[in-house]
Amino acid sequence: MTKIAIPKVYSLILSLTQETMRSEAELEELAAQLEVTGEYRVLRRLRSRTEFSPDDGSSKKIGIVLDVETTGLDYLRDEIIELAMVKFEYASDGRIFRITDIYNQLREPTIPIPEEVSTLTGITTEKVSGRSIDTADVESFVGDAVIIIAHNAAFDRKFCEGAWRCFAKKSWACSMNEIAWRGEGFEGSKLGYLLAGIGLFHDGHRASEDCKALIELLSRTLPVSGEAALRQLLDNARKPTARVWAENSRYDLKDALKSRGYRWNDGSDGRPRAWWIDVPEEQLEEEEKFLHNQIYGGNFDFFWTRITAFDRYSVRI
Repeated sequence: MTKIAIPKVYSLILSLTQETMRSEAELEELAAQLEVTGEYRVLRRLRSRTEFSPDDGSSKKIGIVLDVETTGLDYLRDEIIELAMVKFEYASDGRIFRITDIYNQLREPTIPIPEEVSTLTGITTEKVSGRSIDTADVESFVGDAVIIIAHNAAFDRKFCEGAWRCFAKKSWACSMNEIAWRGEGFEGSKLGYLLAGIGLFHDGHRASEDCKALIELLSRTLPVSGEAALRQLLDNARKPTARVWAENSRYDLKDALKSRGYRWNDGSDGRPRAWWIDVPEEQLEEEEKFLHNQIYGGNFDFFWTRITAFDRYSVRI
């Protein structure tokens, strides 16, 4: 490995700060010299692109990467203030060919935008004043898509279905939960961590920028499995799962449920006030045995619901 003296490394860092005086090629050469020492990792700014894999005549489908910015986290009370969608062509093996269309609109909410939201996103009351999102435009954009992808679909889908009914008819996938990022060697599943893992950074916390970052990630090959990231996502999204409810379980057994992965639902959303878990359908028998032996200790009503990509992450479940 090439060695560079420490004083020279410092001079390289100083040179990198003089970006406006150097060409992109010169800056890339300096970054490469830093990286070859083994002491530095250089993150490159994400450059938006529209072309990914070359078109080889394969059959194509239409997908949409989506992100929303909102006034808060409560889909029953808060409102969307920005909707961004990037439409792309892909093959069943996970190759992304090209971006075909982009939609990005702001919306003035009926409630105030909290200061912390404006600080995080840069979206202020002044920027959204008089702005609206046309339902017909959204329906037209979404119409030919076979899947909607969001990086935390449990959040985005609830807001989108509440605002536009067309989203309830689509299959959804979650790029945060349905790709085994940690198993692929990434330190976390947040968008910023994932980009850093492939040597990139972006200006996050705006819906449009996050969509561009996500489609770049989905176009890449995963480092451990060697799969296309989009292929793994699609394969997992297609698998039916089962939501199991442990209703009327004893309070003193809550730790046993939590340690197995069950979550508590307080009933405020109209669903049962009970512990629940999502499992692959093939694990239903195993889950029933666990509840029988460890929670109820006898006969009980085994309550579960089948979930597919058409309703996963929806408030309708």
